[in-house]
Amino acid sequence: MKRFTDSDLSPEILKAIAELGFEKPTPIQAKTIPHLLSSNQDIIATAQTGTGKTAAFGLPSIHLTEIKNKYPQTLVLCPTRELCVQISKDIASYAKFIDGLNVVPIYGGAGVDQQLRALRKGAHIVVGTPGRTKDMVRRKKLTLANIERVILDEADEMLTMGFKEDMEDILAQTPKDKQTLLFSATMSKKIIAITQQYMNNPIEMSVAKVNMGADNLKHLLYMVQAKDRYEVLKRIADMNPNIYGITFCRTRRETKDIANKLMHDGYNADAIHGDLSQAQRDEVMGRFRKRQLQMLVATDVAARGLDVNDLTHVINYNLPDESEIYVHRSGRTGRAGKSGISIAITHTREMYKIKDIEKKARIKFSRELVPSGKDICQKQLLSLIDKIKKVEVDNYQIEQFLPEIYEKLESLDRENLIKHFVSAEFNRFLAYYKNARDINVKSNMPKERGSKNKRERQSRGERRRTPFSSFYINVGSKNNLNPNRLMGLINEGLRSGDAVIGKIEIMKKFSFFELEESKKSLLIKNLNGMDFEGVPLSVELASEKPITSRTNSNDDDSSRKRGRGNRGRDRKRGQKNPSGNWRGKKSGSKKRKKPE
Repeated sequence: MKRFTDSDLSPEILKAIAELGFEKPTPIQAKTIPHLLSSNQDIIATAQTGTGKTAAFGLPSIHLTEIKNKYPQTLVLCPTRELCVQISKDIASYAKFIDGLNVVPIYGGAGVDQQLRALRKGAHIVVGTPGRTKDMVRRKKLTLANIERVILDEADEMLTMGFKEDMEDILAQTPKDKQTLLFSATMSKKIIAITQQYMNNPIEMSVAKVNMGADNLKHLLYMVQAKDRYEVLKRIADMNPNIYGITFCRTRRETKDIANKLMHDGYNADAIHGDLSQAQRDEVMGRFRKRQLQMLVATDVAARGLDVNDLTHVINYNLPDESEIYVHRSGRTGRAGKSGISIAITHTREMYKIKDIEKKARIKFSRELVPSGKDICQKQLLSLIDKIKKVEVDNYQIEQFLPEIYEKLESLDRENLIKHFVSAEFNRFLAYYKNARDINVKSNMPKERGSKNKRERQSRGERRRTPFSSFYINVGSKNNLNPNRLMGLINEGLRSGDAVIGKIEIMKKFSFFELEESKKSLLIKNLNGMDFEGVPLSVELASEKPITSRTNSNDDDSSRKRGRGNRGRDRKRGQKNPSGNWRGKKSGSKKRKKPE
């Protein structure tokens, strides 16, 4: 099938897709559509995200629907409400000229009543998330007895998100002689188990190598210390003035934190995560699709099913635990033959993940240096000049003001005029990146081991010679604080990353840390009142004694209630404690009281 008109699809469908600009089918559509129109054999279709899978199963499903039968004949299961809504809209647009065909989406996070009314009117094609679909079946509001075909779209994602039991319960309610179509971007062991249990002699169709990253993507790697991740993210955005991308974080809290920082720093950004209502998610996604937002910060779960075209970048603020998830993330850019960039921000301890992704996804990361301040300023300056050159000039309106403008600028020659003009628009970048440090982590090559150890010895010597002040801060592990995040807070408060930080002790509800004495006033001034995980920070000087032991104060950490526990053993063995500080052999521990 080289063109849609070569198929047996009805004239009404061909007219609708012609209006949508569909002429030639994608590879997965060319393979799937003729088979579904002529055979009831099950299909396992493997294709990357953005290859036209919805039309591949949607067009035949519409063609095969008996309009006079007012019961569900096709059931599409997908992992998220966003994908559910998108699939429903797409199928409805393909059926635009078929009178009486009803497509009903059912998904969680929205009112049940409206979905119940739609089902009662008679649904021919039902598109649902596993949880809400199972609920409708349990309530006996959705009958699956006459289902002729079940489509599992993004099956790997549904399994990853924990929908296996819901899928099994739903499939058990469907007729045994139905046709089952499984569409997936990756082929994991769990997917294979599903095919063996619920599919009958399926035919496999693949238009891309399984678990392989798209060929038109560049995979870039920036290696920095964990505390510098956010700085890298900003430099990526500044180096790409026309960026239009998604940044993936591991948790909801981190997603909100990073998005808030970006917005506070003047970037067109927002977040999408599980704590948002459906209306809030729709509002954020609406602005992102209209490109009113340049950067969307999201968790993997929240981003499932987001159908956004022409993304330039996918940024992995944190690497995923599974290589398949990286393939899914990166597959959101570089669609429809266009090029895209997938960036991983990592540190040395994550190199095993990089190697695993490279091996399983059959890709190769190109390690790049984080753009320097000079590089960014040059890029932004040239971008500004290009923008100015493209500005449309309304000669009629502006000419009336030109005499006064010439008079005010007559003292400036051409060179100085350009300098003043550029400075007026560009001083913010020049000021921010004036003394930008090199945040790249150098490779740990064997030949560097001696110099590295020397640097470490020098660093330890510097810490010993530095006079420290001890600080109390009112957040701890209960607020998701850890040593890395605390160091990040300190650097943010000092507006630099070159301060000497001493020992750190993270308690459950508060923490202690040491900082070079010369920075104490600046830190207290800038950190107090700053928000961290929804808590206004309170930072104050603690005891004049240096931090030398863990505290047994009012912190109710369970391990502290048991006594020294593991920390006692750590001290005896000379091992690291949870704060990352080395402890030698000690027989006792001094108590520290929380400052009044």
